[in-house]
Amino acid sequence: MSNELIHRANYINKISPFIDKNLIKVIVGQRRVGKSYLLLQLMEYIKNQNNNANIIYIDKEKFEFDTLQNYKDLIQYCETKITEQSKNYIFIDEIQDIEQFEKALRHFYSLAHIDIYCTGSNAKLLSGELATYLSGRYIEFKVYSLSYLEFLQFHKLENNLESLESYMQIGGLPFLINLNGNKEVHFEYLNNIFSTIIYKDVITRYKIRNHFFLENLVKFIARNTGNLISAKKISDYLKSQNIKMSPQIVLDYLQYLENAFLVFKVKRTDLSGKKIFEMGEKYYFEDIGIKNALSGENHFEINQVIENVIYINLKIAGYEVTVGSFENKEIDFICQKQGKKLYIQAAYLLPDAKVREREFGNLLQINDNYRKIVVSLDKFAPHDYNGIEHFYLPDFLTQIENFS
Repeated sequence: MSNELIHRANYINKISPFIDKNLIKVIVGQRRVGKSYLLLQLMEYIKNQNNNANIIYIDKEKFEFDTLQNYKDLIQYCETKITEQSKNYIFIDEIQDIEQFEKALRHFYSLAHIDIYCTGSNAKLLSGELATYLSGRYIEFKVYSLSYLEFLQFHKLENNLESLESYMQIGGLPFLINLNGNKEVHFEYLNNIFSTIIYKDVITRYKIRNHFFLENLVKFIARNTGNLISAKKISDYLKSQNIKMSPQIVLDYLQYLENAFLVFKVKRTDLSGKKIFEMGEKYYFEDIGIKNALSGENHFEINQVIENVIYINLKIAGYEVTVGSFENKEIDFICQKQGKKLYIQAAYLLPDAKVREREFGNLLQINDNYRKIVVSLDKFAPHDYNGIEHFYLPDFLTQIENFS
């Protein structure tokens, strides 16, 4: 197994302290971000620690486990595999496809010789059911598509502009290392993944009939990534296209897309009053490659891509992120981690004094002592502007863990 898997050490390091602890380990994330391979790596890790470990592995995406439809089927199957002579480790991939799975987890949790790990691709389903039936008995780990550093590792690339441009174009789904084709081949794969997410985790899960509207809603977000979006704004746009859809239905559909980990909703923070706005959020994609495949080459907006790449790498690094707003001005990202705060402004290039004043000026007006950074693709911009730091985007992404 070691020769076949590229290890994602940051996730193994987060999960390994909880091995053999009396908590159900729940691994969540968008489809195809690598949850299944992470389970395989955990199984290998456990085997290396305990040669007598009894591993029970269930992959609900494989036909051989198609008969496991509900919690009773799951319990009966596992009981044929569990042994009393050794520690048992149950791994269940895509557990949300098993009806009332939480009852089976509660049953296994009560048995001292069983340690449980499961993955899922629906945030609300997992958190809702587990919170109801197993409150305080599980711990959740979020898995993302590859960070820029992981992308370099997986694709065996040096940190340079060419590598960054590749990352910003095709994104961080791990399977892409197996596709050596051109952009059309990559985008065909990404569009297929998008279709799987939409039909399995949204349309089927929520019994949506208006497929056309849902897919066009996602494309609207893809072309407006990083812009302030409200349900009313989307509804008004649809009316201009002779499509009638109420703001509430738009809100529901947006929530479904979030639940499937396809997009992230980022709220705005009022810096002066410290409040969170309830209207007008920004949306970013879990994977920039899927966004680009949906937008199409004619709608490739470099500023949107830069913002999305910075956002997802901040999330991977463990930051809580909001958008800052004050006096009709905007700070792209307010990031908080371990009690510290970081302000970030994203830009494409900083070619002249007017642009530098705009990008650095908003940060200069924030009257506190937390770190403030402008990130851009301008390699030759000043490293410091009146106390505000500037980072070249490839350097920022490779050092992101060190900013907190």
